[in-house]
Amino acid sequence: MSATTVVVDELAERRTKYHEADVVVVGAGVFGCAIAHALAEQGRSVILLERWMKEPNRIVGELMQPGGVNSLRKLGLGHCIEGIDSIPCHGFNVFFYGQDVRMPYPRISGLLGMGDEKTNGSANGSTTRHKTEPPRPEGRSFHHGRFIMQLRRACLKHPNVSVFETEAIGTIKGEHNPEILGVETRTVNPDTGDKEPDCFFGQLTIIADGYASRFRKQYIRQAPIVRSKFYALELLDCELPSPGFGHVVIGAASPVLLYQIGSRETRVLVDVPEKLPQASPANGGVRGYMANVVLPALPPSVQPSFRAALERDSKIPQSMPNSWLPPTKQSVPGLVILGDAMNMRHPLTGGGMTVALNDVVLLKDLLAPANIPDLSDSAAVGRAMATFHWQRKRLTAIINVLAMALYSLFAAQNAELAKLQRGCFAYFDRGVVEDPMGLLGGLIPDPLVLAYHFFSVAFLAIWLDWRRAGLWKGPLLLWNAFWILWTASRVFLPVMYRELLV
Repeated sequence: MSATTVVVDELAERRTKYHEADVVVVGAGVFGCAIAHALAEQGRSVILLERWMKEPNRIVGELMQPGGVNSLRKLGLGHCIEGIDSIPCHGFNVFFYGQDVRMPYPRISGLLGMGDEKTNGSANGSTTRHKTEPPRPEGRSFHHGRFIMQLRRACLKHPNVSVFETEAIGTIKGEHNPEILGVETRTVNPDTGDKEPDCFFGQLTIIADGYASRFRKQYIRQAPIVRSKFYALELLDCELPSPGFGHVVIGAASPVLLYQIGSRETRVLVDVPEKLPQASPANGGVRGYMANVVLPALPPSVQPSFRAALERDSKIPQSMPNSWLPPTKQSVPGLVILGDAMNMRHPLTGGGMTVALNDVVLLKDLLAPANIPDLSDSAAVGRAMATFHWQRKRLTAIINVLAMALYSLFAAQNAELAKLQRGCFAYFDRGVVEDPMGLLGGLIPDPLVLAYHFFSVAFLAIWLDWRRAGLWKGPLLLWNAFWILWTASRVFLPVMYRELLV
C-alpha cells in the first residue's frame, strides 16, 4: 500500500468519522458539485452536503450555453452531459409576431478553451481563421435532474469527496473571532426517522445552496429582485420549427422560451410578470393566460402539443421566480457564498450554468494548493476572493447584463421598450447575429462588444421610428429619439454598472 493511499484513507476516515475536511461545500447542485470535484482533483479533502440526494425536479437549469459546456469539459466533467438523452443546441430561433430569424452560434477559435488562437473578442471578421474554419460550438439541453445526478455520481466516486445527505441550518463561529469553522446540520436517523443535530468542520466553508438560500440574508445584504415567474409545461413530440435550436417567441405579453430536453420532450417556459392583467383570476389565471394569449402566439407547429400539455393536467403549472441578484464582495473569514446564492440573472438567455461553471474554473485556480497551501489562511483566501470578484466580471457581467436587458426589451412594458424591441429584431433580421450569439453563448468575454451592439440596436430603433412616423415631423422625431435613448440607457447602464464596476 503506497503512502498516498494511506493518506487518502486517513482523510476519508476523518471526513466520515469526525466530519472534518479541508473544505465543506453546502449544496450538491451545479456549482456545489463542480467546485467539490474540482478542489478534490487538486488533492483537497472535501465534504459535500445535500439535504435531498434524490433526483431533483426543476424547470430551469436545463439549457447550457457553449461557454458552459467548455467550462464543464475543462473541469473534467464533460461526461456528465452524455448518456442522459441530452440534445445539442446550435443557437436560437427568434419569432417576432409571425416573423422569425435563425441565429446560430458563431465560429470562434481561441476563446474559453476552443483553440489556441488569440482574438480581440469579436466574431465579425476579427478572428484569425485557419484555412479550415473551426466547427461551430454547441450548447446542450437536458432534464436538469439527470444532469445533477451525473454530477453527484462523479463526486461520490471521487476518493477525496465524502457526500452526506443532511440539511445545513446554520454556521459554526469561533468563540474568540468571527471566523466560520463549519456548519450545523440536521440529519435524519434512518431507524427513527427523527432529525438529529450534527456538525461538519472545514478550513473553508462554501455555501452553494441555490436561489432560495438559507444563508444569504445572514451574510449578503442585497436581496434578489423578482419581476416575474416562469411557468413550465413539458411538451411531448413537439414539432419545433428549427430542431436543434432554442426558440424565443415574442408575441404575447411577455416572452416564451422553448427548447428540447430529450428525444421526445420539449420544455416551454412562459414568462408571467407580476400583476399581469391577462393572467388575473378574472381571466382564468395563469392557465387562462396560456390558453388565450400564449397559445395563439406560438408557431403553428407547436400549438397542438402545447394545447395537449395544458389539457393533460388541470393544475397550475410548476413555476420558478425569475430573479436578479448582483454579485457581492465577501469578507467573512472561513466562508464564501457562491452560485445562485450569490449571483442570479433572468433565465431567459440560459446563462446560469455558464456563469456557475466559469466561476468554478476561475476559483479552483485561485484556491489551488500552489497558491494557498492552507485554506485556514483567511487572509490568503480573502485576497483570492477579491481577485475572483473582479476577474469573473469579464464574462459574467456580459451574461447577466444581456439577460436582464433582453428581458426588458422582449417583455416591452411601455412604448419606448416596444420600439427597442422592434429595433432588436430588425437588427437580428439584418444578419447581425454572430457577435450577439457569441455574447449570449458565453464565448466573447468583452463588455465593450455588448455595449456597442446594445446601443446600435437603440439607434436602429430610432431610425425605424423615424421611418414609421415620417421624416417631416422633425421636432417630434427628436423628442422620440431622446426617449428611446433614455430608455435604452435606463435599461442597460444601471445593470452594467452594478454587474461590472461594483
